Amino acid sequence: MEDAIGLIPAAGLGLRLGLPYPKELYPIIRENRYKPVSQFVVDNLVASGVTRIVFVINETKHQLIGYFGDGHRFGCDIAYAVQENRASDGHSTSPGLAHALDSAYTLVRGRTVCFGMADTIMEPPDVFARAWQSAGPEDDVVLVLFPTRRPEKFGMVRTDGTGRVIEIVDKPRQTDLTEMWGSIIWRPRFTEHLRASVRQRGVSDFARVLNDAIAGGMRVTSHHVPDGSYADLGTYEEIRDLDASLRRP
Repeated sequence: MEDAIGLIPAAGLGLRLGLPYPKELYPIIRENRYKPVSQFVVDNLVASGVTRIVFVINETKHQLIGYFGDGHRFGCDIAYAVQENRASDGHSTSPGLAHALDSAYTLVRGRTVCFGMADTIMEPPDVFARAWQSAGPEDDVVLVLFPTRRPEKFGMVRTDGTGRVIEIVDKPRQTDLTEMWGSIIWRPRFTEHLRASVRQRGVSDFARVLNDAIAGGMRVTSHHVPDGSYADLGTYEEIRDLDASLRRP
């Protein structure tokens, strides 16, 4: 994936956890070694051959910059884009995921983008490379799908019999869908669509951005990871679940 660039949004305020440091630095201990949770997606990207990475941060994430630096200690080059979390009147806002991703536009335009969340742990380690190998030359977007029993927390994905994505259903309370997208790879055409959605049409809902792309004729396909795993550490409940799974023999 020599032409690809990693994109990791980390501009959220993280108020639900109430930590005295960015939630992306929450410590995970495996095999008696410490890693902050955000290092797992960095490792996923590097294991897949993606060595240029952009973190989208807000103005408070100095500790994140202090930990990752320029990336050389992690086998990659890291740059940072800042998402503005203030309205014109100076008050704090929550612009949403679509706005966060678009904040890196000048750094990722014209490149294949591998997007993963900073508070998640995905297996297998080279999940991005495996998904990209399954993509066809005409695919604009590849959604990496994981099974879940908690559809109300995720963007659930409906596909046809060939693996083509026909709809994203965001955080449904009830659904027959069983797979959610955990990470995404897209080509430059989708980057331009995202830019127009955010800047020209004022769309902040990323699920709508994806559904509009599908409705507009972009080829959005899926890569299934039935034997993989996906952990989202956005709340203490999810952290406890992960800790319990790590203690099991």
